Amino acid sequence: MAGKSTEQLEYECANLLKEFGFSEYEAYTFVYLLRLGTGTAKDVAEVGDVPRTRVYDAVDALHEAGLVDIQHTSPKKFTPVSRESALRKLDLQRENTITELSELLEDLEPATQQPEEFGVWTVTNHEAVTSRLLEFIDDAEDELIYMTVDELLTDDHLDHLKAAEERGVDIYVAGLSDPVRAQIQEQVPSAELFETLWAWSEEGAGSLLVTDKRTALVSVLVDEDAPDGIHETGIWGTGENNSLVVVLRAIFTWRLDALTSESSE
Repeated sequence: MAGKSTEQLEYECANLLKEFGFSEYEAYTFVYLLRLGTGTAKDVAEVGDVPRTRVYDAVDALHEAGLVDIQHTSPKKFTPVSRESALRKLDLQRENTITELSELLEDLEPATQQPEEFGVWTVTNHEAVTSRLLEFIDDAEDELIYMTVDELLTDDHLDHLKAAEERGVDIYVAGLSDPVRAQIQEQVPSAELFETLWAWSEEGAGSLLVTDKRTALVSVLVDEDAPDGIHETGIWGTGENNSLVVVLRAIFTWRLDALTSESSE
């Protein structure tokens, strides 16, 4: 933050406050009061660009939010809560909003029955691919087939695989080095490790996931040597008749059937 002017800091603080639902005048009034410590509407108007007549409405809203106290003198004086108290209140507001939204989304019904999805969807960065992959692992109910490379398997992935194991999901994993396979066997002991018919990690591959024979995701690594992190892109599809799901399911069905037959002999 060093080197920023007071005006720039005020602007950035006000913009962030607006993300919590405050109007521009409310956000700037609170920022100016924090700088003043205590002030009247005239003081706020003089230190910033909030019209004096608008300060009163802004303070009322801030007072309702528990961020400003009002002293009923003549003229009225306004005192903001401390920076620490303000941050705690805003953090609590955010948590309450997320909780309420979560409950509402849980109760929200789809407008219509979702049709079978026949196309594939593109995911364009590492964070988005990871998010979608973990979502599919969390949604798995019966079976998941997971291939990846060492650098993409994190503790977070293992935690989600462990949770799937605890739900009773059959887990099949391939494509990893021996040390990582040993780590998986330790943390997800029921996972079945199998060998693929091709060198997965040598072709710029990222991850491959098939869950419940209904959802499939495939990703590749691009610009692996880039210094600013992992670059990954992928595609995914869902539905029993989805072309991506059908092809991958066909490949792995016979491979896992063969694996099962070998283990039973």
